[in-house]
Amino acid sequence: MIASLIRRPGAFLPLIMSLAALAMVIGHAAMYGVVREPDEGTPAHIFQLLMVAQVPLMVFFAMTWLPRFPWPAIQILGLQLLAGIAAITAVVFLT
Repeated sequence: MIASLIRRPGAFLPLIMSLAALAMVIGHAAMYGVVREPDEGTPAHIFQLLMVAQVPLMVFFAMTWLPRFPWPAIQILGLQLLAGIAAITAVVFLT
């Protein structure tokens, strides 16, 4: 059931958005090093937009699929949450 549910846009788009944010943070740290910047730049704003924009998708997914298939939906929401935490953790430790 998880394999068919993960194909839904509400399931995979937040994962992709979190992984894109994580890749951007790691790429920025690799290119410029771990430097404290006095002003937020474009990468920081894109990161913030990616992280905030996935919340409505996750809520929609939860409202749609939790009543129908609780356990697979909880597992996918857990994956989405872990991907978001990974991206935020990278920001905390690499910037």
